[in-house]
Amino acid sequence: MKALSPLLIFLILYLATSIIAQDFYKVPITVAFLISAVYSLLTLKGSMDERIKIFAKGAGNSTMVLMLAIFILAGAFAASAKAMGAVDSTVNLALKALPEQLILPGLFLASCFISLSIGTSCGTIAALTPVAVGIADQSGISIPLMVGLIVGGTYFGDNLSFISDTTIIATQTQGCKMNDKFKANIRIVAPIAVIMLIIYYFLGQNITEPTNIGESNFWLVLPYIAVIVMALCGLNVLIVLALGLICTGIIGISMGAYDVFGWFSAMNEGMMGMSELLIVTILAGGMLEVIRHNGGIDMIIKALTQNIRSKRGAEFSIAALTCLVNICTANNTVAIITTGPIAKDIATRFNIDSRKSASILDTASCFSQGLLPYGAQVLIAAGLAQLNPIEIIPNLYYPMLIGIAIVLAIALRYPRNIS
Repeated sequence: MKALSPLLIFLILYLATSIIAQDFYKVPITVAFLISAVYSLLTLKGSMDERIKIFAKGAGNSTMVLMLAIFILAGAFAASAKAMGAVDSTVNLALKALPEQLILPGLFLASCFISLSIGTSCGTIAALTPVAVGIADQSGISIPLMVGLIVGGTYFGDNLSFISDTTIIATQTQGCKMNDKFKANIRIVAPIAVIMLIIYYFLGQNITEPTNIGESNFWLVLPYIAVIVMALCGLNVLIVLALGLICTGIIGISMGAYDVFGWFSAMNEGMMGMSELLIVTILAGGMLEVIRHNGGIDMIIKALTQNIRSKRGAEFSIAALTCLVNICTANNTVAIITTGPIAKDIATRFNIDSRKSASILDTASCFSQGLLPYGAQVLIAAGLAQLNPIEIIPNLYYPMLIGIAIVLAIALRYPRNIS
């Protein structure tokens, strides 16, 4: 157990303390990882220089550095696009194009598209929840239903977006290309999204069309479209994000949304906004390398797979471990950072396609995160809508259904070409 003690220290610091404080955001996750990482050095033998080298091997390997670079560019792109009004314009464009009977499926589709474009569920929730509440007030429809629709839709993008931190980490830890993971993953969740559109169509037949929709501009939506198209074409993610960032600068400056210095400021704000994720990634990478060095990873794999005799069992173990860590940390990004290297070893041992293991990691984390009343996404939505988080949970149909989808994908060995 000594090998796994750094992970146990983290869970006690973060999970147990948060439960006692009755606030899962009372204990900063960066501090919990820092203390656990420092403790992990004490579990190693040898001089301090030798211990630091082992820690640095995990914190600074090529995969980690690439992930950090992607996070920095993703933050800069998202913030510069938002600063020029791209989010508001995308929301308004979607709403103006919809007849009143399609408001619910349209809002769900807008939530899916925006989260897919900007790579963040929290940002999409912050942008769309006020709109959803306003529509609910005007139409008389249930506010928890409207908010649950928005929150659920954001997990479509969080699960599939090329600039989502969960997608980045899942693909990098499993060693597959983003567009390959996207093609595999969308075959698992797309049927669920279609089912949700049908459900929301029938639920929204008696809605009154809102009248306070703001202005929209297609040019402001263009950077999001460009990023999705370039990523689907298979371009390197760093090139995609860099070109997307340049696109926001050209459009934002030419349309007077900001000048060059305003663009620089927006980029800086976006990069600084990724600082917590950067710190967590570095500390988690180093700590997990120490755990691996001490034999902890092999211990976990043995415990999870000792009674497993098939790929199905191995894939279920990856999904179960991801959900368990996610419940403990209330953060799907941290869950994938923590379980990604373990999942890779399990996938290698049982010859699981890297596209399938990455899809399982990402989808299982979105499923478990989506149903946590103490998760950031639900808490943000509840705060904006002035609801109790528990009121939203029964209306989170999409996260519930993708949990069923991942079970079926494993049990039925779907998609066939990667199973």
